[in-house]
Amino acid sequence: MSTAGHDAWDALTAALLQITEHAERLAVLDERETTHHLQISSRLTELARQLADATESAAGIQATAARQAAILDSLDGLDEQVATIAARLTDLAPERGNADCGEGDSYRPSPAPRWWKLTGDEREQGLARLRAWVDQIYRPGSGHLAAALGPCWDQHALCLYGLDWLMELWSLLYLAPDRTAGTIASQAEWQTRLLPALAEQTYLETTRCQHTQQAARRQSPPTRTFTQPERPTVNTDADRQDRLYR
Repeated sequence: MSTAGHDAWDALTAALLQITEHAERLAVLDERETTHHLQISSRLTELARQLADATESAAGIQATAARQAAILDSLDGLDEQVATIAARLTDLAPERGNADCGEGDSYRPSPAPRWWKLTGDEREQGLARLRAWVDQIYRPGSGHLAAALGPCWDQHALCLYGLDWLMELWSLLYLAPDRTAGTIASQAEWQTRLLPALAEQTYLETTRCQHTQQAARRQSPPTRTFTQPERPTVNTDADRQDRLYR
């Protein structure tokens, strides 16, 4: 091979080597770019998820703000309405008080008896009004509910407290000169909810107490016991043998 041919072959070999090196560099760059692309895609996906969460949270906050704005709008002027109602009630109070004073069947609640401290004549005076209501109103008008009340009810504090407010509520509802829709609803609640609940309490209180047990013992007939009479002592040999082997 001539010198010119040898030089041409060396030039070609050098060119091929450079092309190979460039190809390897391009492969490395391509792999690196591919990795960068995957990382950027994953990051973009995460950012999109966070954006969706932020958008949902913002929508919830906006809805809450809208509800609060509606509540604030509904409260606008509420103080004026309350003041108007209070003024109206103030105006009606004297009129109602005068009507009660002039109406014989009207009723005003009496002070609550202090059962925990009343004794002697003071206690009897406090019980007199309650006994009258129980005998004249409660027992005749409450049927089997009142029949469950034990005769010793006036000796139980639970019965005194309960029957006292039951009497006051009955008086307010049935002795009022006017009857409204609210009064009728209160009467229905008194009879269907409050009366049975208290009747059950007083029944349990007056049927499991010591007074009921004592009354039951007094009413039950005495139990007679029969004992075997003792045999007379006989000082005989046969009698001594009989006692020995018995």
